[in-house]
Amino acid sequence: MQQTFFNYFSTDIQHIEKPALFTYPFYYQPHELSKIASKEVQDYLEKNFNHFFQISDSNPTGIIGKMFGVLIVENAKKELGYLIAFSGKLDNENHHEYFVPPVFDMLKKDSFFLKQEITINQINDTIEEILDNPKFQELKQKLQKIKKQAKEEIEQQKAEVIELRKIRKAKRVEAEKNLNPEEFSKLKEELSKESIATKNKTKWLIIRWEDTIIELEQEVEVFTEKLNALKEERKIRSANLQEQLFRSYQFLDANGKQKDLLDIFSDYSQSIPPAAAGECAAPKLFQQAYLEGLKPIAMAEFWWGASPKSEIKKHKYFYPSCRGKCEPILAHMLQGLHVEENPMLINPAEGKELTSVYEDEHLVVINKPAEFLSVPGKNITDSVASRMKIAYPNATGPLVVHRLDMSTSGLILVAKTEEVYKELQQQFIQRTVQKRYVALLDGIVKKNDGIIDLPLRLDLEDRPRQLVCHEHGKTAKTKFEVISIKDNKTKVYFYPITGRTHQLRMHASHHLGLNAPIVGDDLYGKSENRLHLHAEVLTFTHPISKKEMTVRANAEF
Repeated sequence: MQQTFFNYFSTDIQHIEKPALFTYPFYYQPHELSKIASKEVQDYLEKNFNHFFQISDSNPTGIIGKMFGVLIVENAKKELGYLIAFSGKLDNENHHEYFVPPVFDMLKKDSFFLKQEITINQINDTIEEILDNPKFQELKQKLQKIKKQAKEEIEQQKAEVIELRKIRKAKRVEAEKNLNPEEFSKLKEELSKESIATKNKTKWLIIRWEDTIIELEQEVEVFTEKLNALKEERKIRSANLQEQLFRSYQFLDANGKQKDLLDIFSDYSQSIPPAAAGECAAPKLFQQAYLEGLKPIAMAEFWWGASPKSEIKKHKYFYPSCRGKCEPILAHMLQGLHVEENPMLINPAEGKELTSVYEDEHLVVINKPAEFLSVPGKNITDSVASRMKIAYPNATGPLVVHRLDMSTSGLILVAKTEEVYKELQQQFIQRTVQKRYVALLDGIVKKNDGIIDLPLRLDLEDRPRQLVCHEHGKTAKTKFEVISIKDNKTKVYFYPITGRTHQLRMHASHHLGLNAPIVGDDLYGKSENRLHLHAEVLTFTHPISKKEMTVRANAEF
């Protein structure tokens, strides 16, 4: 009999209407039922769950939080309840009371994964033993030393050959002037013999060193052959194990159709599933719902505990499913459900107008509303750039000189000619354009001013989110200044020194930055009616008059 993980609400939900459509997992506002279920799970975690989630600012190494998910479901009796899951493993375990199991339990006793893992680990241990073998280390060092010595001696001998050749040439020239033909012929014969002797000396030196090196290489080869054989065996076993794992992760959709990871990802550019694909909370929840014959109604995922070092995850905040691992899987698992439309396919600029703050025959400065693209996107073409082309059909050049995030409002420079565009572009490249943003932050910033220096890079598994990465990230610096603090919110000025994607949003929210997300930041904080970030002041040199210009547009918040 199928074990049930169905949980009844302990909160009265009779007055709450079910959503008409299922939650779009990658961009959503949690339904009230999802909020209530999440609160009940959080109460459980707080009171009963025996696990140390470090949520203080001083986060010990390795102690981080975890993503949890709730799936609102309806059973055969038309009763509403919910399922709960966590992403990955918890305390290195797949199974915990109250939470749904994994889609495939690779940690199950006597599983093929554990058996193969033991074999592969044994191969790794043997490889390490060979690498650490004192005799092998000694032979490698000796071989390296001999090769170096051989190279030096041979190069020295070759240099000597060149020098002796010069001496012989000089002798021939001198002898030809001063000796009779018979004496000169005799000298040339002697010089020829010297040349042959020198060449033979070099030849035998090379042969002697080659023989010594070959002898040592043969001794080293005894170890390297074993290593290569073990590495090849490990490679084959790992590849076979990976494929077996991918085939073992079988995902259902609402129609009962089943697909494994390889089949699911074969339709995407990333044909090989990423590591830990299928281990996130959302796929676990859908799988269990379908196995129990439960109808998914709504879902939400929230973070519990301390944030990881590189990315931004706030305690109790809701987050969308990750795209890199989950988008292909959930695209399959959502088949058969009536799902909300992807908001990214809806034109956010519909009904909004662009206003100009300054205009002359050479350029115009536009005040862009929030939720309005600067340039055409993958699915939506309506943007500042496209509207400028309509407004100025005779303009030449790319028009839009720089960009703002879709969610950010404020000033954008637009050039009417290619020459003006290039001149303004150079000012941005040389960082002579001064920009001031105003933002409202969710929290209290303790410092009055300062510079945030946190390098950023794209989160390849969850685009377009960014990560703080000191190894591969690009330099990102922001100067900030606190304006006011009221109702646990801080208004600040931002002066970006660099211009990385989501720089201000990341620097505001990250715990090594201001640790206070911008109000309305649906990526790194909490959703609101809008992102409270506005490009308020722009100072630049007019490309034609060469006068410094400062343009301002006040924020609506």
